[in-house]
Amino acid sequence: QTLSSLLSFLCLSVSAHTCVSPAIDRIAHPPSLRLSLHCSMLKVPEHQVAGHQARDGKLGPLVDDSGRFYKPLQDDDRGSNEVALYSSFSSNTRIPDHIRRFFPNFYGTQLLEASNGSGLRPHLILQDLLSDRVNPSIMDVKIGSRTWYPQASEDYIQKCLKKDRETTSLSLGFRISGLQIYGSKESRVWKPEKKLVHKFTVDDVRVILRKFVSSNISTNSNVNMDCSFAQTVYGGSAGILAQLMELKAWFEDQTMYHFNSCSVIMVYEKESVLKGGNAGPQVQLVDFAHAMEGKGVIDHNFLGGLCSLIKFVSEILIDPDEYPSKGCSEG
Repeated sequence: QTLSSLLSFLCLSVSAHTCVSPAIDRIAHPPSLRLSLHCSMLKVPEHQVAGHQARDGKLGPLVDDSGRFYKPLQDDDRGSNEVALYSSFSSNTRIPDHIRRFFPNFYGTQLLEASNGSGLRPHLILQDLLSDRVNPSIMDVKIGSRTWYPQASEDYIQKCLKKDRETTSLSLGFRISGLQIYGSKESRVWKPEKKLVHKFTVDDVRVILRKFVSSNISTNSNVNMDCSFAQTVYGGSAGILAQLMELKAWFEDQTMYHFNSCSVIMVYEKESVLKGGNAGPQVQLVDFAHAMEGKGVIDHNFLGGLCSLIKFVSEILIDPDEYPSKGCSEG
């Protein structure tokens, strides 16, 4: 299914009472971007750490105040692939309920004015996973040593192979694509630039996974991470490790889908922990533009990367005092 045919279908399926305004308020600061839709306002996601962002006149996702996330479909087969995956997954009765909670709710597709002002464009309507978060610490981890999908063009495969080799994807089976770590009301948020994130080595990954659950988010590489929130965030029956293990158990058996270049999102609220509350650690899977039917074969690419991530997180819980001899620094 081509994007043009999907666009035609969506044009016909938009109901007569749907009020879509192509006017975007001209506000100086891109994060304040607004779009009129059903008497609600669309805006740039506040906590997006990876992927295409709707800033500086670029195409990217938008959110509203009702907890929905609007993702523009890509121009090639990746757009129709993602629609097909969400449609299939949401109606598949073989997906256990305890696994569904790791995937965003799917509310269909709709034509919306694109964030870059290029006109109407089909968007996926998904659950905004961070709508109820105030000051979240977030990490986006792309899973798999291979991030391309078999049906991709040779040029695209070579592009992905280059990035896989230059990052930790090939060596670890996963790479960190983006992150932000909330410090405190005084230090606010540490959010390294994409250029730095893309240069993360194996040792850097170890440091970042420790920094993610540490009280000290200093960019000084000589300051040891204390991992003071490791047990609260990574550990326990409802922690991130337990959730990753639950996913692992499913991926060891499921042969329905192959989640090429899918990301695991890990999020928690450090401020809540500091106030004596629950960190609310959560694992979610996102980005299914490269997902394909499994055709009865286990997704070893995703499973291998997931097992590698589990190993790294487990090491922190087993020995939180062990600190890598080298690590990344910024500035």
